[in-house]
Amino acid sequence: MNSRWFAIVLVIVGASSYGLLSPLIKMAYQDGWNEFQITASQMTAGAALLWLLVLLQRQSWGNPFKGPWIKLSLVGMFGLTASTLLYNTALSEMDATVAIVLLFQFTWITIVMDSIANRKWPERNQWLAVIMIMLGTLCAVEAFGADWSRFTYLGIICGIGAAVTYGFFLFMAGRMETHLHPFMKSAVMITGSLPLLYLIYPPVVFFQTGGESLLLWGVGLGGLGQALPTIAFMVGIPRIGSTLAAMLGAMELPVGIVASLFFLNEAVHGVQWFGMLLILTGIVVAEKRKVS
Repeated sequence: MNSRWFAIVLVIVGASSYGLLSPLIKMAYQDGWNEFQITASQMTAGAALLWLLVLLQRQSWGNPFKGPWIKLSLVGMFGLTASTLLYNTALSEMDATVAIVLLFQFTWITIVMDSIANRKWPERNQWLAVIMIMLGTLCAVEAFGADWSRFTYLGIICGIGAAVTYGFFLFMAGRMETHLHPFMKSAVMITGSLPLLYLIYPPVVFFQTGGESLLLWGVGLGGLGQALPTIAFMVGIPRIGSTLAAMLGAMELPVGIVASLFFLNEAVHGVQWFGMLLILTGIVVAEKRKVS
């Protein structure tokens, strides 16, 4: 397989893995856990899984402090952890569909960051792709039927903040140069984000009654939300750039909707299928110039 197409597939896999999280997190809530407990468990288990992969893969062994470990830790802290915290707050302040629309502003935010850094204006097909993805997002979450009355200033700020921090993560993932193995690179990044997380969500819940059940949820969610996508992005994004990665990241939404259909038996209406088709078409348009 062409290395570029392999990188594209990896980023799509990472984004799809994020999409699978939504229904599973809802199932964890139904099991009696709240967003604070789930977030702490998910991030902790994700870091543990990554270090286990490092131990099992001899080629990834090395001194993590020889690489840009401070920069990796900061990206993990202000990219991954911050976006999780801000998005969870946005969800608690407003209708979920509205929060998703705000989060998906990361597509054009990442493109702007990349354009400023490269001093190059995005191409026409890229802007067309962004428009199609945003329209598709509005349709896929049925935003026009959302409860817009639940808008709050805090929710808006946190929703946009989550988009900015997630865009920052995608942007930096494509620009950090290091000789570290992707497993080690991912492990350092996630581990570096834990101090900020524990400051806000102390992991004392692991030592409470029923904590072993939470750890099991953490392993599943950490694998899908931290280990798999972080490795996929660390390998794929440097090869294709942050701009295309941002648009490929939109795959998260269609996968999340379809997963909810199968795992939670949630109804998917015609306008949502149309929205998902628009998102997929936008991704194809974004890559059209490269394959023509």
